[in-house]
Amino acid sequence: MSTATTMTTPSPGDSNISPELVKKLRETTNAGMMDCKKALVEAKGDFDAAIAVLRKKGAAAQSKKAGREAKEGVIGSYIHVGDKVGVLVEINCETDFVARNESFRAFVKDVTLQIAAAMPLYVKRDEVPESVLAVERDVASASAKGKPAAVAEKIISGKVDKYFATYCLLEQTFVKDDKKTINDLLSAKIAELGENILIRRFTRFQVGESLGGQPAPTAEAEVAVTPA
Repeated sequence: MSTATTMTTPSPGDSNISPELVKKLRETTNAGMMDCKKALVEAKGDFDAAIAVLRKKGAAAQSKKAGREAKEGVIGSYIHVGDKVGVLVEINCETDFVARNESFRAFVKDVTLQIAAAMPLYVKRDEVPESVLAVERDVASASAKGKPAAVAEKIISGKVDKYFATYCLLEQTFVKDDKKTINDLLSAKIAELGENILIRRFTRFQVGESLGGQPAPTAEAEVAVTPA
């Protein structure tokens, strides 16, 4: 009796994806090697399109894990050179195993540096008080006076979105890579480590600031960042 041998046929696009390109995508996104290869095959070898594929998958993974309890984690800290700026941040995950993971710790370090340099006021947009948004809308409305309604609405919406991108940590552009936001980093880390991860809260201290809020940065307090 003969036994048939099953052969695995590689995908048509696999042979066109070089190991060097997979490695480059891995270094850029921190995604797994197989995920990078699959993304490149799906994108037909287009590097930027493969990044977009991974980001979409990361966002999907983030959405799936969002409801899972995250009670482990760490308190990250950063003191800038000169001891004028300091940061404390709580970032949660699901297990102590991930909390001790070097990749998770590197993410925490990046977030503390972001907070020190970019001076966010909130973690996410739903933390912004409605009274603050009302002021932003009023300012935008004044500048849009006399414009057609549709144009005025776009101006107001753009002003509010700009506020979110400036002061909400998750929507800020990453100080070490202006092609990514902090939420992009978070999504990638969730996909990489397979756990729900939350940036729960943070505090930024600056010598000489008023207790009522953060002042405009001074030359002495600015945090310089060298892109990775």
